[in-house]
Amino acid sequence: MGDPVNQQNAAVTPMMAQYLEIKAQYPDALLFYRMGDFYEMFFDDAVAAAEALDIA
Repeated sequence: MGDPVNQQNAAVTPMMAQYLEIKAQYPDALLFYRMGDFYEMFFDDAVAAAEALDIA
């Protein structure tokens, strides 16, 4: 069947593949991903941070 992370990465950009690989190593941590001058959060991390900080 193969590695589920690699199967998921087949349809994403190289940046998102790297994000998913790092997130898989630290599933319980909020991951801030640096993109240029900014840090971004994605998926459940973004939802959790938005709720905690009361931001959209």
